[in-house]
Amino acid sequence: MCKNDLLLVGHTISDYIINVENFPGPNQSNVINNLEILDGGSAANVAVVARNLGLKTSLISAVGHDFKNSKYGKKLKDLRIDIDDMIVSKDEKTPIAFVLTDSNQDQMTYIYWGASSAFSKSSLSQAAIKNAKVVHFGTGDPDFTLRGCEIAKSLGKIVSSDPGQDLHLYTDVQLKKMIERINILFGNHYEIDKILDRLSLSIDDLKSIGPDIIVKTCGKLGSIIYAEEKINIDPIYRDAVDPTGAGDSYRAGFFKYYLENKPLEECGNFASAVSSFIVESVGCQTNIPTTEEVLTRINEINE
Repeated sequence: MCKNDLLLVGHTISDYIINVENFPGPNQSNVINNLEILDGGSAANVAVVARNLGLKTSLISAVGHDFKNSKYGKKLKDLRIDIDDMIVSKDEKTPIAFVLTDSNQDQMTYIYWGASSAFSKSSLSQAAIKNAKVVHFGTGDPDFTLRGCEIAKSLGKIVSSDPGQDLHLYTDVQLKKMIERINILFGNHYEIDKILDRLSLSIDDLKSIGPDIIVKTCGKLGSIIYAEEKINIDPIYRDAVDPTGAGDSYRAGFFKYYLENKPLEECGNFASAVSSFIVESVGCQTNIPTTEEVLTRINEINE
């Protein structure tokens, strides 16, 4: 029997959340309106939100040598997220992301890769994979992700991927191989369209070579789930204080219901409601709802 519902593989990062009126051009500067330093990283975000929703989660990231005794590391332990298989770099620091959001809610992200360079020379714990029902790969090194997807698939696991803002790191060959090894693909509208364009495929073509389920999030327009049929998910709109982490929280909410064998439409609606809480506050892990709070919001919308 698996001791964990979800294994999340990818970045654990300290986020510098920066708000500006507009992005500066080359050789220009701009005033920062607000700056917050918060816990983040695509894999860690999903792990923390999913844990708060009641799932048993484990997390594998490449971090600096001082991470496990850091405030962030202690928080993960206090949440009882399994971090025993973290890849620890002796020489590099834990990664840092500088996330800039302008007045149009458009974003630019700069990442100090740091300890993440250890991904390329590391192997993924087979024991950690065996102990999980679903293995989800977020942003990170493409070769490491491909090796992990292959192992997880060979062990009969449900394999999910969200290359996100690291999509540009994949060659077309790597991207196609990753797609062939997964059951579920997540991405925002830009990322899914970019994958289709790069591989010269339609959504149906993409499904035929790999994922049974493709989830495309479209911001305030909601989301679309492509499975046996196309399912449109309405947004649960809230004024966005900060859109950072909305996608990661959507994945956590989706997995919560997916692992309970709920219909895909219900998975999408629940996921949308979860993400509506995250955007109400600055940061990815600062306004995490309980399952009860999510259901209350859904019921209020449906009344």
